[in-house]
Amino acid sequence: MPLPKVAIIGFPNVGKSTLVNRLTGSRETVVHEDAGVTRDRKELDADWNGRRFLLVDTGGVDAADRDDLAQAIQEQSRTALGEAAVAILVVDAKAGMRPGDHEIARELQRAQIPILVAANKIDGAGAIPDAAEFIQLGLGEAIPVSAVQGLGTGDLLDAVVAALPPRDDDEDRDDAVRLAVIGRPNVGKSSLVNRFLGEERVIVSDLAGTTRDSIDTRLEVSGRPVILVDTAGLRRRTKVAGTVDYYAQLRSETAAERADVALVVCDASEGVTSEDLRIAELSMKTGCATIVVLNKWDIGDTDIDDARARIEQKVRLRPRVLSASALTGRSVGRLLDESLRLADKAAERIATRDLNRFLSDIQALREPPAVRGRRLKMYYITQYETRPPRIAIQVSDRGLITRDYAYFLENRLRERFGLEGVPLVIDYRGRGSTRRRDSQPVADSPAGQGDPLPFPDPEKA
Repeated sequence: MPLPKVAIIGFPNVGKSTLVNRLTGSRETVVHEDAGVTRDRKELDADWNGRRFLLVDTGGVDAADRDDLAQAIQEQSRTALGEAAVAILVVDAKAGMRPGDHEIARELQRAQIPILVAANKIDGAGAIPDAAEFIQLGLGEAIPVSAVQGLGTGDLLDAVVAALPPRDDDEDRDDAVRLAVIGRPNVGKSSLVNRFLGEERVIVSDLAGTTRDSIDTRLEVSGRPVILVDTAGLRRRTKVAGTVDYYAQLRSETAAERADVALVVCDASEGVTSEDLRIAELSMKTGCATIVVLNKWDIGDTDIDDARARIEQKVRLRPRVLSASALTGRSVGRLLDESLRLADKAAERIATRDLNRFLSDIQALREPPAVRGRRLKMYYITQYETRPPRIAIQVSDRGLITRDYAYFLENRLRERFGLEGVPLVIDYRGRGSTRRRDSQPVADSPAGQGDPLPFPDPEKA
């Protein structure tokens, strides 16, 4: 059973995102002094006194604003309210009562769920009486809080937990696959997310940079739970330094690091750009399985074989390449199925006997080259980590490994065990030394080299 949701609603710039960060003990939501930074609704895990729930941050609601983007933000807030088990109206105690608070309160009164009022920006005990005036909203006494200093947030969380419906025994089970949708601005990431969900879950606009946060949404694919993460467009950090987009950029990069699978969305009508290749490389280096999605395939004329060859040439870790159209829905279902398959592959442990059979076959197919009159010998291979798979090969001398042969072995390993799109680390271990826990791959190695594992003696194996 999914976790109950608690919607955070309020006028723009009353401190909703700051309060969400305080209540969750994180810095997941983008906070900035400019109003209107939050646009989509963002769900974050929260835990208080052993009770887990989802806090849903929403954009500021100003009924007087008739701008298209403002209307879309308001609709997202209404949807969050419709899905919530409890709602918190956040008001600005420092600014006092304003007409917008009354308008939101009237809408909340029609909701058939418990409503709490949090009077934010109470930054000292002397300001606590300022919360009393919000009794006029007709939603009960306001709880004085300070999102910045933490004052009163424990009382607010106590009230939230008390208002939640009875706990379900299956609430704490969460084995969902995290699927991050990343890419350059305006390549169709949010449209693809909405197509996956079958609803307008995130705001879509022709204006680049509409999404400013990483938006988590839960869905079920073939009976399996999936957390779908829509992200802000990735640019080079130097281009967004000093702006609110810089913080959105950091959230997008973090989303890729935390994901099991990343969908790197490209605009097929523009072809695969150098920036797309950089993002794909970034994704693979974080250790998550990666699919490069050539979106807008219905209006582009990019040759998929040419695009695949270009990506394989430039991105050494070999992401999977698929085409799709968020507009028409073409191949969108296949993207989800392939994402689950890659997530399973990244978590899979290959049997040592199968790996050693592969090692024997590969040496029979192509013997390692001789270096300075000496030929490399490979004795034993095993996998010792997953997500991403990390494989160690015991060799006679690491200095005899050539880059070409390491690439050849890695590519054949991917082909044999279906690891295309899955980051793969191969550590070449010399004989006769012990493994250190803090060992790191050698930077100039194509597949990674580290200190040796305690392998069995190949003469006795």
